[in-house]
Amino acid sequence: MFATGNEGSAAWLLIFAAGLLGVALSPVAEILIAKHLPRLGGLPALPVRITTAALTGLACAAFTLRLGIGLTLPAFIFLAALGVQLARIDVALHLLPNPLVLMLLTGGFALFLMPGLLNKQADDLIRAVLGAVILFAGYVILGIISPGGIGMGDVKLAAPVGLYLGYLGWSQLLYGGLLGFILNGLVSVVLLSRKGRNKASEVAHGPSMLGATTAATLFLL
Repeated sequence: MFATGNEGSAAWLLIFAAGLLGVALSPVAEILIAKHLPRLGGLPALPVRITTAALTGLACAAFTLRLGIGLTLPAFIFLAALGVQLARIDVALHLLPNPLVLMLLTGGFALFLMPGLLNKQADDLIRAVLGAVILFAGYVILGIISPGGIGMGDVKLAAPVGLYLGYLGWSQLLYGGLLGFILNGLVSVVLLSRKGRNKASEVAHGPSMLGATTAATLFLL
């Protein structure tokens, strides 16, 4: 809860500014992705670009509202900007490009180094790394057991998702990981009830993983 008066007004102004930052980052990310990964088909249609910009801005504002202004916030702004793009690509192409997944993992780790070292929160950083390893290993096992249900892109995305969830805490890692499957199940039921979808493997799992990470950040802290 924000303070009243000038402090409260300043806080809401910062949240609004974070939302505008997200709206601005979205087209920049799309241009860079189209330039460096032309195999994805170039820039998306205008309605899609407007939607991704709005979602990125909303996520940035929500993270700022939840986390406040601090050293941890840039990592989650990065998650919002790149995570929405990954979700967009996965929905459109059923593909999670390796360079973007690796960028989310390495960029997230680099941004977590600041609070981890400057605030001497080494435990959070270690837990983040362990979270990445644990969730990645879990998805590898699931991919081996059920190769038709879990794609390799989802397995790779589990590493940065586990990094973020692990940084938040062990409970967030557990519940956030499970929530990804719950969300994907709900989305699958809705989409499979419509024409044009014949099996659950046709439903992109990446957006549910990223959505669960966002939900864990906003509601499980």
